[in-house]
Amino acid sequence: MYVRQSSLFSFEELLNMEPRKHIELLFSALDLRPYAEKLRSSSPQGAKPIHREAILRALLASPLLGISTFTKLYERLDSDIRFRFQCGFRMDEPVPSIATISRVFSTLTRLNLAETLFNDLVDECRKEGIIDGSHLAIDSAGIHCYERKLPKLVSQLNGNADWGAKADSFGNKLTWFGYKIHLAVDTHSELPIALQVTPAHVYDGEMAIPLMEQIAARSWKFQFVMMDAGYDQVKNYEVSRSFGAQAIIPLNRRGEKEPPAGMSANGTPKCSMGFEMAYWGAETDRLKFRCPHVMGKVDCPLGAAWCSESNYGMVTKVKIADGARRYSNPHRGSRKWTLLYNERTAVERCNSRLKDYLTADAVHVGGLEKVTTHVYLNAIVLLAGALAANKANRLEQTA
Repeated sequence: MYVRQSSLFSFEELLNMEPRKHIELLFSALDLRPYAEKLRSSSPQGAKPIHREAILRALLASPLLGISTFTKLYERLDSDIRFRFQCGFRMDEPVPSIATISRVFSTLTRLNLAETLFNDLVDECRKEGIIDGSHLAIDSAGIHCYERKLPKLVSQLNGNADWGAKADSFGNKLTWFGYKIHLAVDTHSELPIALQVTPAHVYDGEMAIPLMEQIAARSWKFQFVMMDAGYDQVKNYEVSRSFGAQAIIPLNRRGEKEPPAGMSANGTPKCSMGFEMAYWGAETDRLKFRCPHVMGKVDCPLGAAWCSESNYGMVTKVKIADGARRYSNPHRGSRKWTLLYNERTAVERCNSRLKDYLTADAVHVGGLEKVTTHVYLNAIVLLAGALAANKANRLEQTA
């Protein structure tokens, strides 16, 4: 039976708070001054310097409030004095125009500041012990957009929105026009630690390596990477092994060739009578299997003495390096392997929070770069919320 692993940060608890507390809690974990300083314009025209940080705060608060367009954000600032004050705008000055908010968002995109802030928050969450980082889960989620459809060659060249297709859990084919969020999540906290946005047609299996490379570039050591059968490619196993980790992926049987003689499809050796041998743990880079009759798994008509004179029974060892896709430590199908694979649901819950509770799937900007910034702003809300909740818990314990 699968028991849902506990999450250190409950995003649902944050949503159950009063709306005005959402913003206060979010901003309590963010020091945006270094990032706002980079947004300051050298020109004397445009928004005043103090407005840059206030606009950045408003853009970060938007996903939590379900605000998905610059127009709606302007209207909320114009009508909600409390929200305007929480963002840091002066009460004796008019709300910045929609065009000004849009320009700040464009500058945020051009300077990759949303990605920088996201990475800084991930590192801070790890220092605070919120993110463990040893167990990762990788998956993608489709997001819709309202861009004009371009010719296929132009769309693929520019990285713009395209049509995507994916089967749901019931095998039904789902199609959408837009992009994909490719997400790597820490299964302990269910928080995102790396992401990439691509046009919707990009195949999931091609994006696992870039995500693992992003994480490894921070000198992070991870042990296991959980992915669904869509990532069942030899290169994903080999690259994860190069980082000192084990990929936990179900075998995709489409186009599957017959396994080697004396071997089952999931990499379990068979004895001379054709029975699958019993998994008996791993020794460094080797998997150990024992006689299934001795282990009480089968009732062999010839008994254990047919294969071995020892009461221990016949033993077979397999090197994982001889078949990184077929062989896994822990062995595919073992209880430990199943428990690890069940942790993959962490990335599904994270995707759900981004799309259903925030505004990741309400895209009203155009182009891959701006859509990427939009997704990063949503992911930042999750990280900032976790930091703020952790801070609040510490204060309660010391009070």
